[in-house]
Amino acid sequence: MTDKKLESILQEDRQFPPSADFVAGTRLNADSLAALHAAADADHEGYWAGLAREELQWDQPFTVTLDDSAAPNYRWFTDGELNVSANCLDVHLATRGDKTAIIFEGEGGDKRRLSYRELTAEVCRFANALKSQGIEAGDRVVIYMPMVPEAVIAMQACARIGAVHSVVFGGFSANSLRDRIRDAGARMVITADGGHRGGQIVELKAATDTALAQGCDTIESVIVLKRSDCGCDMQAGRDTWWADAVAGQSDTCEPTPLNAEHPLFLLYTSGSTGKPKGIQHASAGYLLHATLTSRWIFDLHDDDVFWCTADVGWVTGHTYVAYGPLAVGATIVMYEGAPTYPDGGRFWSICQRHGVTIFYTAPTAIRALMKLGDDIPAQYDLSKLRLLGTVGEPINPEAWIWYHTVIGNKRCPIVDTWWQTETGGIMISPLPGATATKPGSCTRALPGIQADIVDEAGESVTQADQGGYLVVRKPWPAMLRTIWGDNDRYVETYWAQFQNRFYVAGDSAHRDNDGYFWIMGRIDDVLNVSGHRLGTMEVESALVAHEKVAEAAVVGRPHDVKGEALFAYVVLRGDRPTGDAVEPLVKELRAWVGEELGAIAKPDDIRFADNLPKTRSGKIMRRLLRAIASGEEITQDVSTLENPAILEQLRGDD
Repeated sequence: MTDKKLESILQEDRQFPPSADFVAGTRLNADSLAALHAAADADHEGYWAGLAREELQWDQPFTVTLDDSAAPNYRWFTDGELNVSANCLDVHLATRGDKTAIIFEGEGGDKRRLSYRELTAEVCRFANALKSQGIEAGDRVVIYMPMVPEAVIAMQACARIGAVHSVVFGGFSANSLRDRIRDAGARMVITADGGHRGGQIVELKAATDTALAQGCDTIESVIVLKRSDCGCDMQAGRDTWWADAVAGQSDTCEPTPLNAEHPLFLLYTSGSTGKPKGIQHASAGYLLHATLTSRWIFDLHDDDVFWCTADVGWVTGHTYVAYGPLAVGATIVMYEGAPTYPDGGRFWSICQRHGVTIFYTAPTAIRALMKLGDDIPAQYDLSKLRLLGTVGEPINPEAWIWYHTVIGNKRCPIVDTWWQTETGGIMISPLPGATATKPGSCTRALPGIQADIVDEAGESVTQADQGGYLVVRKPWPAMLRTIWGDNDRYVETYWAQFQNRFYVAGDSAHRDNDGYFWIMGRIDDVLNVSGHRLGTMEVESALVAHEKVAEAAVVGRPHDVKGEALFAYVVLRGDRPTGDAVEPLVKELRAWVGEELGAIAKPDDIRFADNLPKTRSGKIMRRLLRAIASGEEITQDVSTLENPAILEQLRGDD
C-alpha cells in the first residue's frame, strides 16, 4: 500500500441474530463471551494460562506462561510437557471410548467408522511401526496421502512419538513434494498407491518416486497405503506396504511427554512469491487454540456430527479435522473425493446419510454448488444441520445469503471465520450463540486476540469506511514460531514492517460502525485505480450479487492512465455467452457494478469462463489470472490445478 487510504465501497447492513432456541442450548452466550473478553483484557497472560491448565492434560505442569525474551520469536508454557496425541485420544477412552471418532466415506461409496478406542489402537500400531523403522522424536516425516483415516492416523502417530510431520496436499506435483522433502530434511515419506478424485485416480506413489529420484537424499524409508489398487513400483529395502509395517505391532504405545514448544508440524505455504515457507507450529499452544475454537465456535456437543470438508494437506484440515475436534471428543466426517462427484448433490447426500449437524466449508465450494441451482440441495434432508461455517477467504454476501437460506433453511447460524496457516486457528469469528452476524463479515476477534487495523504509520484506523493492514497486537499461544530454517524470513515477512510491534497478517480489512471486521483481500490484491485504493473482494461481491453471476474473480492489469484497470473473470449461473451475446452482458454487468459500488469500481474488462483456475482445495490461483490479464506468459507450476484446461478458455483462445 502507498500512503493513500484504502477505501471500502461495499455496504451491507443486514443483521442475523442467533435464534432463542440456539441460544438456549449454546456453550457460550453473550454474557459468558463478555466475561471471557473482560478476563483477557484484564490479564492477557493469566487468561491464557488459566485456559491451558483447564483444557489440556499436562505431564509436567508449566510455571512460565509467555517467554518474550527473543521477541518476535515468542514461546509459550516453556517449562511444561504434554503429548498432543494423548490429549486427542487417551483422554477420552474412559468416558467415550466406544463413541465414533471418524465417519469415513470414499469417493466410490466405501464407508468406515472408527471409535475412539479403535482409532487409538490404530495410532499406536502405526506409532510402533514408525519406531521400528528408526523414527525418533524430532525427525521429520512427510505425509502425502489421500483424504482417508490413515492420514489422520499417521499425523497422530507422529505426534505420539514426537516426530514432526509435514503433510503435503495430495494434489501437489512431484516437484512440489520434492521441494518440501528437501527443505524439511525428512527421513520418511508416508504415501498411498493412489487416491480418488473426480472419478480419476491420483497416482501418489508414482509422484513420490519421481520426487525421490530428484535428489531427496535424506529419505531412508517410504510407507505405502494400498488404497486404489492402481499398481505401483516398490523399491526393495526402502518401500514398505502399510499393512506389512503394522503387522504384529502392539496396539499400545505410551505417548512421549514433550516440551510445550516441541515442533508438532511443519506446513508449507507458497505465499505470493519465492520458495515455499515451512510454517512451524509448537505443540501445546497450537493444541490449546485448536481445542478452544473447536468447542466455542462450532458449539460442539457430544451428539454432534462435525464435517470440515478441508483436506488434511491444508491447515484447516490440521486444526479442524485431525486435532481440534478430536481433542474435544467430537465425531468427525472425512470424505475422500470431489464435491460434485458423481453429481452436485454429493455434499448434501453425505450430510443426509451421516446426520451431519455442523458443516464447515470454503466459499469457493459454496459458490460452485450455488451455481448448480437450488433444486439439488432441495432433494436432500438437511434438517439435522444446526450450524454452518465458512473458511479460506471472505465470503461474498450473495453466497452467504444462499448458504443461509437454501442450505440452512434460515435457521442455522453461520460462523464466517478468518485465520491463516500462520495463526494456527480461528482468530476472528462470530460466536454462534452470542453474535449477530452480517453477510460477508467475520465480525469480531475472539477473546484474547488483539486484532486491529492500522495505516502505513502503524496507527489504528478509526474511520469505518477506511481500510488498512490487519494486524494482531499481542502474541497468542497458537502463533507460528518461525519459518523452518529461515528465521530472518519469518521476522521480515510478519513483523519487520512495523518494527516488530505486531504481527502483520498480509490482509487488508476495515471495521464498520459496530466494530465488525470486513476482510477486503490480500494487501497484494489491493488495486490503485485512478488514485483510489480498492479491495478486489468488494468488486467480486458486487458482481456475484447479479442474478446471472455464480462466481467472479477480479485482478488488476497495468493501465497507462489509471495506473491499474479492473479485469474481471466471470462464471455465470447459465451457459457462457458467445458471439454477439457477449457485449450486451458485459455492458449490463458493468452498469450493475456501477450502481452497486460507483463508477470507479466498474471493471474495464470482463471475460466469461466456465470455471476459474482452482487448486484441488478450491483456492483460486489469482497469480494465474493476473498473468493472463496482463498478457504475460505463465511460468509457474500449474500441476495443482483441478481444471488445467480452463487456462486456454481464460486466455480467450477458444
